[in-house]
Amino acid sequence: MLKDDFVGFGRRLYRPLEGLALRLRRLRLGDPPGYCCACRREVLSFLPYRRGEASRSPLMRTLDVIGSDVERHACPKCGAHDRERHLLLYFQRVSPAVELRGARILHFAPETSLSQYFQGQSPSRYVRADLMPAQPDIEVVDLSRMPYADTSYDLVVANHVLEHVIDDRRALSEIVRVLRPGGAAVLQTPFSALLTHTIEDPDLQPAGARRALFGQEDHVRLYGRDFEARVCSAGLISCVGSHTTLLPDIEPRRYGVNPREPLMLFRKPN
Repeated sequence: MLKDDFVGFGRRLYRPLEGLALRLRRLRLGDPPGYCCACRREVLSFLPYRRGEASRSPLMRTLDVIGSDVERHACPKCGAHDRERHLLLYFQRVSPAVELRGARILHFAPETSLSQYFQGQSPSRYVRADLMPAQPDIEVVDLSRMPYADTSYDLVVANHVLEHVIDDRRALSEIVRVLRPGGAAVLQTPFSALLTHTIEDPDLQPAGARRALFGQEDHVRLYGRDFEARVCSAGLISCVGSHTTLLPDIEPRRYGVNPREPLMLFRKPN
């Protein structure tokens, strides 16, 4: 058998096994069939992050950290993760944070489906940025030292980014600086409502300790219920809204999103 024929045979053999695994997973979770709003396709089940709930540290479970749905993380067809899908639903179903047509948008750690959505809204400027870009068309930008002029953007999106930034207070100050008056920032992040204050230690080693304390090896903090106040102290106004209020018709298990994750929307005063 030729190599290409062997590979093709392996794939044909794997597909039914993959489908069976997804069906069994759905039965175990008690989920309805899934729907990915990113690729607009039905899925048997969503894939877990690592080992799902079993991969979360005991402290993360004790603190009841709100963030990713680790059991329904990735779409098996397009790979879009739950945080990306959730934010896409918020933008699709809720009146836009700002008028996107003609807007100037700055998008950090840009997700594929969100990028496609923003580009489809005909913004006047759309910049994809990251400290360590994975693609050549993404600008190298440090969120805490942005090379942009004051009031140069209408919308800044940083979906689960601030927990990675060493100096988040400086980053928040920079976000306020580059936003025009009346502009908006979407700043999703994991947090624990049981924590009165954010806990952080950018120098904590080893990586396993950061995973146990902050939830992931490259996180430098875990926000508490002071997150909104922390953002507002930088000069923004909270417009945070809940899944229940903003997406009442979205069944979380079918769409593979965490209903406890709010839309972390903030505005710069006029």
